[in-house]
Amino acid sequence: MSVTSWGRWPRCTPALERQLHDRDAPLPRGEGAGLLPHGLGRSYGDVALNHHGTVLHTRGLDRFIDFDRATGVLRAEAGVSLDQILRLVVPQGWFLAVTPGTRFVTLGGALANDVHGKNHHRAGSFGCHVRAFELQRSDGSRRRCSPAEHADWYAATIGGLGLTGLVTWVEIQLVPISQPWLWVHHRRFGHLDDYWALDAEFGSRHEHSVAWVDCLHGGRGIHSAGDFVGAQAELPRHRSAKRRFPFDPPVSLVNGPSLRAFNAAYYHRPLAAQGLQHFEPFFYPLDAVQDWNRVYGRAGFFQYQCVLPRPAMREGAAELLRRIGRSGQGSFLAVFKTFGERRSPGLLSFPRPGATLALDFPHRGEATLALLRELDAVVTDAGGALYPAKDARMGPALFRLGYPRLDTFVPYIDPVFSSSFWRRVTASGPAP
Repeated sequence: MSVTSWGRWPRCTPALERQLHDRDAPLPRGEGAGLLPHGLGRSYGDVALNHHGTVLHTRGLDRFIDFDRATGVLRAEAGVSLDQILRLVVPQGWFLAVTPGTRFVTLGGALANDVHGKNHHRAGSFGCHVRAFELQRSDGSRRRCSPAEHADWYAATIGGLGLTGLVTWVEIQLVPISQPWLWVHHRRFGHLDDYWALDAEFGSRHEHSVAWVDCLHGGRGIHSAGDFVGAQAELPRHRSAKRRFPFDPPVSLVNGPSLRAFNAAYYHRPLAAQGLQHFEPFFYPLDAVQDWNRVYGRAGFFQYQCVLPRPAMREGAAELLRRIGRSGQGSFLAVFKTFGERRSPGLLSFPRPGATLALDFPHRGEATLALLRELDAVVTDAGGALYPAKDARMGPALFRLGYPRLDTFVPYIDPVFSSSFWRRVTASGPAP
């Protein structure tokens, strides 16, 4: 049976699928192209796909092991989702130190991709808050990895794309909160040039900061920044949205007319300068619509996320938006953020000081691929990198450019583990 990523492209056919339920059990024998762990399938490209190989489904490793309510240290099996963690810890006054834009990812997936959030300028990436984990290798060995124990394996596995072995459990440090609400500030800006001053003055004062940009109109957008509120006597009632995109359209509903109409309406919508917002719509707006990826039709879409280093980020970001604007392609929700100086412990971590742009492109064949090659050229000239968790078509040269510690990482790969992504970016075998 063929499977896809969240972007619905590419498709792959694993040789074998195994469900994991016991973290103490030996690894199953693989077939074909080797073993690869797979969580909730929210990676956009093929980093969690293993064409003609064996997929190890980790969602059965879903047990909490320990939670210290006094210190906020939590240990859980690698298949536990961030959603499960939030349901447990938020009522007890704790929150994830770093969270990506969806809560429907596993602990193991968050570690393997070293995810980042709206607070990278303060907190760094997810890996900065991983205290320890267990790594199971195909030779039967197990290592407890932390900054003090097997520190080299710790560095290789955080952001290691699931290639160093199977992570069975993860221990993370949470952060305290008083209420599950944030005080959020919004500012419109008319052009990307205006973003930089706004972010330097406004975003730097707050724990969480992000901007939506209109990729068709010079990068005009809305900057949003927020902090969790303190103890308050009265807060609004929050009800989680439960909606589902109901069908698979034969073609993408994201096109030139719909994109221009949505972006204009979103930019000009009534917008309070500040106000209370529950953490769910602030951190996870797309989680409110299940199966939202269907909007791009059966052909799927590419998500393109790059990081541009500080010396080139202003000119590079402007050039990316110019090329996207000329093409008439783009997405409803283009996200722009500034990364901070805190370095991840991971050898292949994506975030680094600079700026990151993320947006979706409906898969329209060669027209879309040609545009993405243009964007690759801008990223290459800037000395930037693409995010493996979002990628479905990067080549070996761009991957090596973006990850200069690649040669240091390679010796830590388990010889039985592989992925469609890895074979593609290292030209070490066929990928779908």
